[in-house]
Amino acid sequence: MSAREELIEKYAADLKDKCGVNPDMDLLTKVTIGCGPSIYNADSATVAGSQQSELDTVKNNFLIKKLGLSDGAALDAGIDAVMEKYGRSNKNKYRVVVYYLLTLHFNKESVYN
Repeated sequence: MSAREELIEKYAADLKDKCGVNPDMDLLTKVTIGCGPSIYNADSATVAGSQQSELDTVKNNFLIKKLGLSDGAALDAGIDAVMEKYGRSNKNKYRVVVYYLLTLHFNKESVYN
């Protein structure tokens, strides 16, 4: 099993155990590949859910640039909903899991087709 496959399994377990989501493995794989080499770096592989600068990066680089959404209160509300679902007390919020949940939240699965 490759390093990426091992990480995808870890992300799937997080989605099931911490978020109560049964992941679409094809979509999860595509989101993982979309994150590129950042998934192998301990710092960039996670999202600091309590740091506004980190949440702004998620909004600007993923929601606006990648998913093509327009900036507004709905994006902040979506990020907030995903952070709540993942568990605010959970220190290790994997970027791939956050992006996967945001993709579902905004019904943007078509971006990965």
